[in-house]
Amino acid sequence: MRGQVTLDASPPVHRGMMELERGAFQKSIPVLAAKVPQAQTGVVLKSEIMKRSLMNLPKVRTVVNDPSNSSDDRLVLLRVSEEADLPEPAQQFLKERSFSLVPHTLKLDYDYWTADEILQAVLPEELCDGSPTGFAMTGHIAHMNLNAEYLPYKSLIGQVILDKNKRITTVVNKLDNIDTQFRFFKMELIAGEPNYIVEHHESDCRFTFDFTQVYWNSRLHTEHDRLVQLFQPKDIVADVFAGVGPFALPAAKRGCGVLANDLNPNSAKYLAKNVEDNRVKNLVRVSCEDGRDFIFHVARQLYDNPFPPYTGPKPSRAQEKEERKRRQAQTQTNDTTQPPSSGDREKPSEPPRRMVSHYVMNLPDSAIQFLDAFRGILSFLSSERNLCGSGEIVLPMIHCHCFTRELERDKAEADIRRRVEEKLGHAISEDVSFHLVRSVAPNKEMYCVSFRLPADVAFAV
Repeated sequence: MRGQVTLDASPPVHRGMMELERGAFQKSIPVLAAKVPQAQTGVVLKSEIMKRSLMNLPKVRTVVNDPSNSSDDRLVLLRVSEEADLPEPAQQFLKERSFSLVPHTLKLDYDYWTADEILQAVLPEELCDGSPTGFAMTGHIAHMNLNAEYLPYKSLIGQVILDKNKRITTVVNKLDNIDTQFRFFKMELIAGEPNYIVEHHESDCRFTFDFTQVYWNSRLHTEHDRLVQLFQPKDIVADVFAGVGPFALPAAKRGCGVLANDLNPNSAKYLAKNVEDNRVKNLVRVSCEDGRDFIFHVARQLYDNPFPPYTGPKPSRAQEKEERKRRQAQTQTNDTTQPPSSGDREKPSEPPRRMVSHYVMNLPDSAIQFLDAFRGILSFLSSERNLCGSGEIVLPMIHCHCFTRELERDKAEADIRRRVEEKLGHAISEDVSFHLVRSVAPNKEMYCVSFRLPADVAFAV
């Protein structure tokens, strides 16, 4: 008896293919099959003796119809092509039950192989080790970042990605240049439809935006969630570089009042749409201005025009519908004896929300450069500075995303702290934390540094 036999199910190799030819990927594999009455296929499939001899190729059915006749027989496919390769115990098992061995041809085509397997078969050998099948998915768009050596094959690569991912209808490749003012990536279409209006779902929110005109990074989903979980429903969040709302909308869904700003008019446009679509219009105020101006003025604007107090979780659509029915029935019957609903009960009196609790600064390439704008943001309350110690005024937390070239944790934190304190003009010492968000490149890490704004900075004149 021979050793363990492995069927070769790799795709045909076509090195140098530049345009995808799906018909070139056809393969016939001769195998043996046990002809078994339909009612007894389970006997073979459940046998410990046969287990190591059954067909084990992914996406290939072990039991198929017998193409040679219309009887009730079925073919149980084996992982060998010659009887001599079948272990003797398995041969004996089949003979004892009068199950005959017959040849069968397994036919594979382009649809069988994965994107990586197809690319491994067409790219030059020197490019196979890093075959580019990874991508970020945003709505129906696959966003790739191809290295220069793969660009001659970009159309083929894009088409394979499109074929192998049924939810994708558009494949784009990021270009080297980015918009210097609004910081979104320029991209080119390499496969599929030129449809860039995305509907993306994250954190129980629906986001709509033009992927070619705004910044969005699906890899930051975990960071969005992490930061939002730090917010309490009664908090006010000022999102300095809000984009289309990945922090702002989930925060509003928690009950937070949100002041959401972005300099990019397209981001602000889609942010306003997303606020409307997610039914948080009463909790999110959208602006489109320079981040530095927003930081300096938003605290005073909120103080003069506060958010109402937090009154509890927002009712669901079903609860709102039920409440409307109850009110309508009460009006029609003039029945004043019905007990009030939870929405009618007297709630403890709470003051309006006038103070920003958190500033989110998710612009890692340059957010630190905006920290000097915090100097004097509460100077209009300088006469009440002594209330900080009593707890009546709580200074805001700053959450600033940034990059560092330092890979060791201690050195990275020291580098970030130095730059923050230099721009802020003051040491940070209260509630300071450093969170590693992700590795962006081999020598580039993204962090979020969080700290409570020093009083000397907030009340500076």
